[in-house]
Amino acid sequence: MFPPFRWMMHRRRGLRTWIISILANAPKNGAEIMDEIETMTQGWWRPSPGSVYPLLDQMTQEELLKKRDDGRYELTAKAKEELEWPFGMPGRKPQTVEDMLNEMTGYASYLEDLSRSDRSKIAPFRDKIKNVADRLAALVGTGKP
Repeated sequence: MFPPFRWMMHRRRGLRTWIISILANAPKNGAEIMDEIETMTQGWWRPSPGSVYPLLDQMTQEELLKKRDDGRYELTAKAKEELEWPFGMPGRKPQTVEDMLNEMTGYASYLEDLSRSDRSKIAPFRDKIKNVADRLAALVGTGKP
């Protein structure tokens, strides 16, 4: 797909993730964060101050970031914990069974799309997929234990 289109589609909803990823490397101020995003996207996207600074304030209120005396933001222990979560995106750590099932539904949809568009990508994992399906079926009493 044409690169500018891809960045345009993902830029706003992904800004939170960009910020956490950038600050995982080193503390930065808002202007440095915008510069880094522009560099990482090879100039295709530079978020506006009207997007970055309100989000930095919100993330500070959520105790994901701490603003230092020099004006740079750094990740808190809470944000670092979210970075270590192996499933999904930072900030979306499933907390309830419903959250986990919603995330699993997303993965199932992704595998269904792969099955329709390029079966060769999931073929090597057929046995693993079947094993997971059998385990889930057993949970609701329709499969073998």
